[in-house]
Amino acid sequence: MEDNKPWALISEVGGQGYIEEVMDILKQHFHIICHKDFLQNSAVQGPKIQAMLMWNTFPAAEPSLLRLLPSLKVVSNGGVGIDHLDLPYISSLGVKVTNTPDVVSDATADIAMGLLLASARRIVEGHQLAVDPNMTYLSQSLMGVEVTGSTMGIIGMGRIGCKIAQRGKGFDMRILYHNRTRRSVEDERAVGASYREKVDDLLKESDFVMLAVNLTPETTALISHRELSLMKPTATLVNISRGPVVDQDALVKALRSGTIRAAALDVTHPEPLPRDHPLLSLSNVLITPHVGTNTYTTTRKMVQKMVDNALAALNGQSIPNEVKPK
Repeated sequence: MEDNKPWALISEVGGQGYIEEVMDILKQHFHIICHKDFLQNSAVQGPKIQAMLMWNTFPAAEPSLLRLLPSLKVVSNGGVGIDHLDLPYISSLGVKVTNTPDVVSDATADIAMGLLLASARRIVEGHQLAVDPNMTYLSQSLMGVEVTGSTMGIIGMGRIGCKIAQRGKGFDMRILYHNRTRRSVEDERAVGASYREKVDDLLKESDFVMLAVNLTPETTALISHRELSLMKPTATLVNISRGPVVDQDALVKALRSGTIRAAALDVTHPEPLPRDHPLLSLSNVLITPHVGTNTYTTTRKMVQKMVDNALAALNGQSIPNEVKPK
């Protein structure tokens, strides 16, 4: 039975790869080989590999690697975004592509609200003051902005956007949203959301603008100088989608000039930012290192979903989360 397990290529264990706590899931179903070890003996190992289990966009599905994998049947991606994959090319090789859309929604929505709250109430600055060895009294000058009763505008009302709206409703926020397709009346009522056909109207009305879109040619630089100029000077931009959705040069200018109050980002471009990037030195910016799905529970669910998708592809079964070229 052990010898019948298919072979799968992964990036690494530890570092930028898989945490040790999920390896039991992978090893239960696959013979695992790490990319570094594979490259040392690719001529022998290449024909064995039937699945590539991609985590944090690695191993990169580049032609130079794919040519070494003549038996490859599936690229199983961890996470929703597949902008790092050339779907037409991979599909032309007869290789299936899958992702894990459902299991990431709650954790990503949680980090979205966490960033919003931390920025609004200046939690990181408060912590730094509280632990400052030179602090002799607690200043009352660290003022934030009210979240309860404020207006949150969500751009991108997919699975994650809806989860964010649910959380916003719990804070008695007024919820606006813009989406390529308007949600059903039932969906809107469930989270108390109001549709804005024009994104400009959402930008003008919102105290917090939340970006929850997929990265596509249409959403690249979706938020730039013009869009930022439409936002309130008291507004905060929160991005949990992808870094290139925001024109970062325009964002720096808006934050320095007071065009908007603040930004809270779980994603940037590139990741990590160069250490001298101006966003890193602005006091009205909060940045986390793309940790939207980083909980043990969600990570295990993602890996299990990756395994399920890959096994379905290898066994010729219906694939739960296949992604096809448009």
